[in-house]
Amino acid sequence: MISFGGLGNGIDFGPIVDFLVEAKRIPIDRINERKLNNQEKLTNIGSLGTKLLGLQNAANSLRTRLSFDKSEVSVSSASSQTLLTASASSTAASGTHTVTVNQLASAHQIVSNVSTAVSTIDTDIVSGASSTFSFQVGTGAVQTVNLDATGTLEDLRDGINNLGAGVSASILNTGTEATPAYRLVLGSNDTGAGNSITISVDDTTLDTVTTGVDTFQAAQNSQIVLGEGVGAVTIDRASNTLADIISGVTLNLQAEDLGNPVTISVTRDNTAVKEGVSNFVSSYNEVVEFINEQTAFDLETGERGILVGDSLARTVLDRIRQSAFSEISGLTTYTSASQIGFETQPADGTIKLNEATFDAVLSENYSAVRDLFIQNPTTGTEGIGELVVNAVDALDDVESGVLAIRQKSLTTQIDSFAQQISVKEAALSRYEEQQRIKFANLDGLLASLQQQLDDLARLSSN
Repeated sequence: MISFGGLGNGIDFGPIVDFLVEAKRIPIDRINERKLNNQEKLTNIGSLGTKLLGLQNAANSLRTRLSFDKSEVSVSSASSQTLLTASASSTAASGTHTVTVNQLASAHQIVSNVSTAVSTIDTDIVSGASSTFSFQVGTGAVQTVNLDATGTLEDLRDGINNLGAGVSASILNTGTEATPAYRLVLGSNDTGAGNSITISVDDTTLDTVTTGVDTFQAAQNSQIVLGEGVGAVTIDRASNTLADIISGVTLNLQAEDLGNPVTISVTRDNTAVKEGVSNFVSSYNEVVEFINEQTAFDLETGERGILVGDSLARTVLDRIRQSAFSEISGLTTYTSASQIGFETQPADGTIKLNEATFDAVLSENYSAVRDLFIQNPTTGTEGIGELVVNAVDALDDVESGVLAIRQKSLTTQIDSFAQQISVKEAALSRYEEQQRIKFANLDGLLASLQQQLDDLARLSSN
């Protein structure tokens, strides 16, 4: 860094150079301001895109009959136990069903005979050079564990578990702490009569094929009776979770009680439907409120949102408003959102859901409300849900969407500004160095002249 002595005429040229450099920096600062402004716009447009995606997700949940419909299920029984629980999907038809739980499904569980129990888990259970233990689950493939001459009960357990064959092996002490009696326990991982365990070969000292095994739990299917009286149907399944008995309803059996049937009632859940519509309204309002914030201008303070004057904001608002409040052709009862309680607020453009109106129309003509939202392949109508989803897709389209195009444009401009700043900063550094050299030379020249004047003054005085 070149410094100045200020010895010439008592002038310090450093501040002069600094001033000249600062003046030259003004164009760079202006470019940087534009760059920062574009970066802020890019960030906010990204946030707008996120909010639009939230609106699209909310609309998507109202887009089809399957997603729009909601059902609730209630279970009642005179039994003192909880015999089953039930859940319903949107495909469940309203109705009442009677179910009696006769039997729960269970997994097969067997244990080696007490007569061949061993005193420690690392006791050698191979009498010869090697032993083979083979079993199968149901009609599945035969699985085999081979033990060497020093194989133990622990080795056999680990070997079975390592097969990953649908059976879990463990060791059980049926003796006492002082005199243990360790036995091999095998349990099927899946319930049902078709998943019973059969040991076909066992030439370990357990000799389960000859001595037999004790059954801790039988392999059995669940059994329910659907309906009552002459028309009742008995149904067996391998699991306690029954999802294919009543369409759209999943039963989870928990206890048996032949004397107390369970009544299952499936009804339409208008509360859940309303929640979905309310969520759509909230998501719509989030987009509108965000745009309002970014396009606001305060006359008193002069503060302005980053998107003031930006056509993108107006385009987005116009598209989502049009999709949410379009007249749906092909419908007769309700053809627009304003007829079911959607009220646009004049102050800010948000939607208020008139709950009293919505509750009334939903109760009086549920299917007409649903048709206003869904894409109906039968009538060929595209409802609000479909229109909003499509509108957001169009805004976000990589090639033609206004959001994507603006983001690409801003990114290109930011990169260009960054390059311009880099070039100008380099030029400014060279300029500053040149000025410091120039003024350093001037400082030296003035110092030399001053010295000459001083010398002449001394000569004159002599």
